[in-house]
Amino acid sequence: MKCERIILHRLRLPLVEPFVASYGAESEKDVIIVEVVAKGGAVGYAECAAGRAPLYTEETGGTAWHMLSDFLIPVLIGKTFDQVADLLAIRSTLERFKGNRMAKAAIEMALWDCFAQESGAPLGTLLGAKRTEVAVGVSIGMQGSTEGLIRKVHSYLEQGYARIKVKIRPGYDFEPLAAIRDAFPDIALMADANSAYRLADAAHLQRLDAFNLMMIEQPLAFDDLMDHARLQETLATPICLDESIRCAEDVQNAARLGSCRIVNLKVGRVGGFGEALRVHDACLAEGFDLWCGGMLETGIGRLHNIALTALSGFTLPGDTAPSARYFVEDLIDPPVRFVRPGWLAVEPLAGVGSRVRKERFERWTIAQKRFDR
Repeated sequence: MKCERIILHRLRLPLVEPFVASYGAESEKDVIIVEVVAKGGAVGYAECAAGRAPLYTEETGGTAWHMLSDFLIPVLIGKTFDQVADLLAIRSTLERFKGNRMAKAAIEMALWDCFAQESGAPLGTLLGAKRTEVAVGVSIGMQGSTEGLIRKVHSYLEQGYARIKVKIRPGYDFEPLAAIRDAFPDIALMADANSAYRLADAAHLQRLDAFNLMMIEQPLAFDDLMDHARLQETLATPICLDESIRCAEDVQNAARLGSCRIVNLKVGRVGGFGEALRVHDACLAEGFDLWCGGMLETGIGRLHNIALTALSGFTLPGDTAPSARYFVEDLIDPPVRFVRPGWLAVEPLAGVGSRVRKERFERWTIAQKRFDR
């Protein structure tokens, strides 16, 4: 497969409802889609996980557009990728550019997707996945009332979601979790803090042990391992690291320090499929439970997450909910749907291009840039 053309698309898609986390609220999805066209005509797509503002990590859509345009695309356009080993080597090709993992992931994953279409091999197969279905949970943003929160949890449980995740922050933690646990004593429940706490809050976080949570996700600083290790010593609840895990070496260091017991893998956060496979293997080696997190992806990113989650090391339900959970109109059709309550099919798609609807691209596009070999 020879990379002949790359097109950047920037789109804004309305969400069904605002999604509120400790770092802010989103009412629309501002997303960069990378389109790769091979010499033989195959087309691949991937999306960049960076948001409009640097609230989850330091990257934004603006920085990603800059990195892709001025550094990453010029290095990769015109290159030939004849086998999976060539795709895995993209990671080392881009390594000299520091950080900017979400930008790197977007171009790398689009090349994997294009290779899948040209080779006729399902993306999951190329990644080494075996499963045909994956279980999913749901992430619930902060709600305006406890009653509204309980109604949402009840609705999602009725739809079959295997696990409920609730966003928390100081002042919005003990009460909502207590209300959920009182209403639903036996459900799989977890809390996601998105770095909203500090080690000085350890005594307060210990109170959450009473709710028999599956985990508390990223309670402390987004780049920390040391304080998480100190906090984990004081908690019965397992800590899950999200933002702090950016490469396989972070998994190994977290294991060495005792910083967590569970890892949330987001392929954009670690820089693409190549590094995601290394993180997956490190979690297996360290005995960590592993699951795939979500970044409010369009259907393109959802299909990629599903393919990755089919790997054997993913032991817990992920966050890749059906498209209708978030989007008024997704970029793919048919959208991502449950194959049975709480389960998504790992479809044998040779790239996602057959599901992409270009007229929807045009409807929501606000900027575009083309690069030719």
